[in-house]
Amino acid sequence: MLPALAFRTLRSASPRCLAKFAWNFGVKGLISMERFKRRVRRGEYFPPFLYLSIINSCNLRCQGCWVDVDSPRAAIDLDTLNRTIRDAKTQGNSFFGILGGEPFLYPELLDLLAAHPDCYFQIFTNGQLITEKIAQRLREIGNATPLVSIEGNEVVSDERRGKPEVYQRTLRGLDHCIRAGLLTGVATSVCQTNIDDLLSESWLRELVRRGVHYTWYHTYRPVGPVMNPQLALRPDQLVRTRKFVVEMRAKVPIAIIDAYYDHDGRALCPMVTGISHHVSPQGDIEPCPILQFAKENIRDPRGIVATIRDSAFLRDFRQVSAKHTRGCVILERPDLVEDLVHRHGARDSTIRGTAIAELRAMQPRFSQWLPGEEVPETHWMYRISKKYWFSDFGAYKNTPPEAESKARALQSQLAVPTPVRPRPEA
Repeated sequence: MLPALAFRTLRSASPRCLAKFAWNFGVKGLISMERFKRRVRRGEYFPPFLYLSIINSCNLRCQGCWVDVDSPRAAIDLDTLNRTIRDAKTQGNSFFGILGGEPFLYPELLDLLAAHPDCYFQIFTNGQLITEKIAQRLREIGNATPLVSIEGNEVVSDERRGKPEVYQRTLRGLDHCIRAGLLTGVATSVCQTNIDDLLSESWLRELVRRGVHYTWYHTYRPVGPVMNPQLALRPDQLVRTRKFVVEMRAKVPIAIIDAYYDHDGRALCPMVTGISHHVSPQGDIEPCPILQFAKENIRDPRGIVATIRDSAFLRDFRQVSAKHTRGCVILERPDLVEDLVHRHGARDSTIRGTAIAELRAMQPRFSQWLPGEEVPETHWMYRISKKYWFSDFGAYKNTPPEAESKARALQSQLAVPTPVRPRPEA
């Protein structure tokens, strides 16, 4: 698998893009993780990866979206973004996720990438605004990988994304990226309506045929103003997804990312481990993209390093979450999230201003933490990489045994299959 992946990547990707990836993401990324681990040992926290939602606007209306896409446009100005990235670079950071809304609606996106040739950016996009000209400019800059979201076959994708012909326009943008020689990925939010279509070897083989270099399976999380809990996976389907990813990593020549398990298959949350935090389109520093509460903002004159390092809100969020679950705290314990928000006087960081009401409307449900269902990595490359650079870094050392008992009880309680009736509305 690995030699075939390396061979086709070397043949299909631009040498400039490959060099930027190898140095900015590979070598410098490992150094960034080592510096992070040293900070953890000193009891200091600054995440090695920052995720920046630079704009809230989007050209689609996807089911279950938690971003304020229907609100007036909010965006982080270019000077603030540049200052934030420069500040993070002082800690060794070189990798940044760029999110929206739709990042390609941000007029100065390419200027942002070009201003930091010593960094690497992953752009989360629906792909529809990537023209041949934009793809060629991304190739010239060389330091970004588009991660194009595809939510199912043509019928399912158009329904999930809220508009007709979404699937075909997305594939057109994907093809522009591949023909330009960009390192290109495809992301899928696995849910009830697409699990059978996209959780298959034939789908991965189709991505390989198209020239895609990596894919990212993440599971649908019912949060936000229009929750669709009937789309969420059951525990057996979560295990099925994990087993599929582990098996296909050793079988199909495409890199497969996941963000919720360590090398032994134990669940983890990147926010709890301190690996990443999220910045909203208003500049608010949130625990993660779906936890839309904040005390601090990147416009704080102290700079983002001191602001995150000294944040009692973020520190308490990590520690309290770790004591109660290895999974997703907002899914399993929305009551804890509300308590943390009130305890610290955190503000609702959405434009819609309904995040607390949404929390109270949530019913506790299982997440990726399914005790007794761990699926360890089998491929040596993924196992070594995760063991040293994507583990829990001791974040869960004080998690009491009763937390696992509660997780098992919730897992059992909610494991009964229910009919799937996805709502058609966006």
